[in-house]
Amino acid sequence: MSDFFQNVSEDQNIFQKLLGKIPGFNGYMEREKRRASDKLMRESIANRFEQLWGRVSGLQRDLISQGGIAYIDDMEAAAIKLRQFIDRIRTAAYGYSPFFAAAKVNEQELAQVYEYDLAMFAMGDEVSRAIDNVEASLGTEGLPAAIRNLTTLSRQCVDVFEKRHEIMIGSGAPQASQ
Repeated sequence: MSDFFQNVSEDQNIFQKLLGKIPGFNGYMEREKRRASDKLMRESIANRFEQLWGRVSGLQRDLISQGGIAYIDDMEAAAIKLRQFIDRIRTAAYGYSPFFAAAKVNEQELAQVYEYDLAMFAMGDEVSRAIDNVEASLGTEGLPAAIRNLTTLSRQCVDVFEKRHEIMIGSGAPQASQ
């Protein structure tokens, strides 16, 4: 995760470096870099899962063409959860202001956010393997179990993002009732 932050930090132009000399402005720039790195990281995760969602959609078409209509609803449950995950990542406010607004970002909370970010990247690999398993199970008795595994992993993706989001909104901001 520090790579995203480092990339954004290294992209400063000379004007930003000059403004960094103004008292108080450095903290502002640091928050802006964290927000930008948060956005970049989430876009990367969303793009990865968009590809995975496309594979699931292709599998649904394969199931229909191979007469596996009985499994379409189960595959749709996985596809819906993946879509929900992607949409939440894409539509969440990047670099949630109250989280980054404090004079000093709580490093422990930031580390937790980065752990969830790493978990989401790793889940992309797990979901990919689960999709591979569904593909390999087409036409076999193992197909229902493979689909259940994919659906479970898809739900877990949403759960991980929700936990990350709770850290972001739980820091320094009064929580709105939903």
